[in-house]
Amino acid sequence: MRYKFLTAAFAATAALNFASPAAATDLEVTHWWTSGGEAAAVAELAKAFDATGNHWVDGAIAGSGGTARPIMISRITGGDPMGATQFNHGRQAEELVQAGLMRDLTDIATKGKWTEIVRPKSLLDSCTIDGKIYCVPVNIHSWQWLWLSNEAFQKAGVPMPKDWNEFVAAAPALEKAGIIPLAVGGQPWQASGAFDVLLAAVGGTDAFLKVYKEKDAKFAGGPEIAKVFKAADDARKMAKNTNVQDWNQATNLVITGKAGGQIMGDWAQGEFQVAGKTAGKDYACLPGLGLNEVIATGGDAFYFPLLKDADKAKAQEVLAETLLDPKTQVAFNLKKGSLPVRGDVDLNTANDCMKKGLAILAKGAVIPWTDQLLSQDSQKQKEDLFSEFFAKPDMTLEEAQKRFADIIASAD
Repeated sequence: MRYKFLTAAFAATAALNFASPAAATDLEVTHWWTSGGEAAAVAELAKAFDATGNHWVDGAIAGSGGTARPIMISRITGGDPMGATQFNHGRQAEELVQAGLMRDLTDIATKGKWTEIVRPKSLLDSCTIDGKIYCVPVNIHSWQWLWLSNEAFQKAGVPMPKDWNEFVAAAPALEKAGIIPLAVGGQPWQASGAFDVLLAAVGGTDAFLKVYKEKDAKFAGGPEIAKVFKAADDARKMAKNTNVQDWNQATNLVITGKAGGQIMGDWAQGEFQVAGKTAGKDYACLPGLGLNEVIATGGDAFYFPLLKDADKAKAQEVLAETLLDPKTQVAFNLKKGSLPVRGDVDLNTANDCMKKGLAILAKGAVIPWTDQLLSQDSQKQKEDLFSEFFAKPDMTLEEAQKRFADIIASAD
């Protein structure tokens, strides 16, 4: 799987024409992209869809996926479906598909040769149930990043860390300078995601897959994962003075030099961009926390509920095609901080951190993420555990690991 940066790809697709309806059709699209960087990115999707003669009706739901998904699901199951809705790659819409509430996109995918243009193949695999394609992947988002503030480390008088271990060692100097070493917001998915990143970085790829793919509960309760919990305890101590809730508020602490770093997905780049910060100058990024340079091929996809209105159903087809148009892919992903799902687009304008991600992707150093490996019920249990772990410094590592192993034992 390779990414080719070919400007010629634009010329090859410039003649792509969408069948414009006689009158604009409004199509409501729900998503949870509400931070500054996310809003700038989703505006590119809306602009591209509006250019087809239809109209994107923005259905943004604040509060991140954990808040938005239940609302989206409730609307679909309750008979009030939107035209399209965002979910993450993986199993989040599995039950909706099985209930016959989501549109089969196989014919559209075949016409658009999605199996040839979407890379890596696992993205479409995550959209496929019983041999039929039910979603459109729009980006590759990876969780496995440590974002670092140049300003914070300069103020603390310590060099920029090259990996997680150096970052932990620099924590006392940061605290002495009045800087929060690690920013972790209060939303449960942030604490859970930070642990998963530590598992992949400190434990390694094999350990990550043994736990989440093979669901080896004995291994999850063993000495190798105990090392990961020790790292998580370091993270808990470093993050203890973070007093924000939302992930982008935590990112802003790094942007403003009030925190030394943040474990967060590459969507954080959108916030740095909106703030006018430059990768390699104002901030640095360590894929795999500098310990294990892999990225997960997670990200976002759009699903299309079954609609009775013929005009809106036609508009759904146009939106599906628009989302994978090369120009749309570039405009959206450059502002989102994510990687495109097409391997034939020009990303010469990518920043230093995005180029690191592209290089890792080109080498094939990729892993599936927990959204693809665990059911939503198992994910929720994990989020509850690590939210409590980060909030309660008196929870012992032994207790936390025992509960974690129990979750893995019953995971599906």
